[in-house]
Amino acid sequence: MANACGLAEHRAKVETQKAANNKAEYTDNLATYFAGIAGVKPRGRETVSEQDERGAFVRQPNYFTKPITADEAQKDKYIIYWSPGCNWSNRPVIARDILGLQDVIRDYTVGHAGETNIYGWGFPNEADYKDPNTGVYFLSQLYKNADENYTGRATTPTFADIKEKKAVSSDYHRLTNYIEVAFRKFQPVDAPDLYPVKFRKEIDEFNDWLFPHVNNGHYRQAFTNVPEIYDESQDDFHAALEKLDERLATNRFLFGDYITDSDIRAYVTLIKWETDFYVFVGPQKKRISAYKNIWEYVKELYNIPEFKRYTNLPKKQEIPPFGPNYLAKIASRDFDKWLYSDGSRKRFSSDPDNIYLRHPEGESAEDYQTEISQSQWNSKDQSVRANWRFELSTDPAINPLKGKLKN
Repeated sequence: MANACGLAEHRAKVETQKAANNKAEYTDNLATYFAGIAGVKPRGRETVSEQDERGAFVRQPNYFTKPITADEAQKDKYIIYWSPGCNWSNRPVIARDILGLQDVIRDYTVGHAGETNIYGWGFPNEADYKDPNTGVYFLSQLYKNADENYTGRATTPTFADIKEKKAVSSDYHRLTNYIEVAFRKFQPVDAPDLYPVKFRKEIDEFNDWLFPHVNNGHYRQAFTNVPEIYDESQDDFHAALEKLDERLATNRFLFGDYITDSDIRAYVTLIKWETDFYVFVGPQKKRISAYKNIWEYVKELYNIPEFKRYTNLPKKQEIPPFGPNYLAKIASRDFDKWLYSDGSRKRFSSDPDNIYLRHPEGESAEDYQTEISQSQWNSKDQSVRANWRFELSTDPAINPLKGKLKN
């Protein structure tokens, strides 16, 4: 464990490197020192604590799932902690920006604490490794502040109360919905309607199908050591992609002419698979770009500023002289050229010049604030969360709202 003298020496090094415009190294020893100060224990490992008896990865349930109400929604009270590389945490910041809530809900990026991230999400980009918003060293401290008995991993995104320095919601299954609904009164009058009241049942059901089959597809393959389960997970992932590709053959977006909450969820996973996950999971049947309709759909979304702003593309690196290095080759691309969209998907829309649905005339913020359903993926019962064979009431290849979303 680092001692006080070691910390003093490190701080001197930090100041020297800051003066040289270099980033100081956040070592495991330093992380351990700060963990001792904060009373933080090492994070659990997904491949140890989040597998069932078959060896399949079963993600821990989200712990802070209490709905955020309109009465609780306030300006300058909340912050979204997120990581650019996290499949889940890009979603709420995209939704927030589309809805024009940047001046209402703050955001802050977290990173690995130390070299091996033994204590989970921290603040490696700060000179003193503390969150400038709350003063904590680790995201998990905000979980403990909310519930001292919490023992799971601190995850991103985390929606937190800045003033009380505690986690409020870790429910990425419904967090974008709470931002859309509870914060409606703070949105501009002409803000898009990403979650129309009339069709929330269909959107929720689709999102709950999207989670096990697509969004969690990377993790189900990456966090198992059982070849048969890896194969099962990969087969399911690509079968789901075939369904999406068929759906997008005749629909501009997942539910037709306009972007909904579901498109945000799908996009962050699909773009990540093409530029990142494809490298690390293992041999795949097809790249995302091999699905013609999905890839054109992804490119159209990428060229929307709010989506592009939070797309975590790999950084340029040297391409080795021998052997394939997919990530290096992807990173060497001109991304704007590679992800250029020719606008041809407009042909599927009856309102081609608009990508967002508008709220019905006369609808008040109170009208919009209906109760949001709970997701089965937050069940405390592991066997429920392990049942990935979630089936939609309609074939996923078919859009049940075709022609029903209208401005």
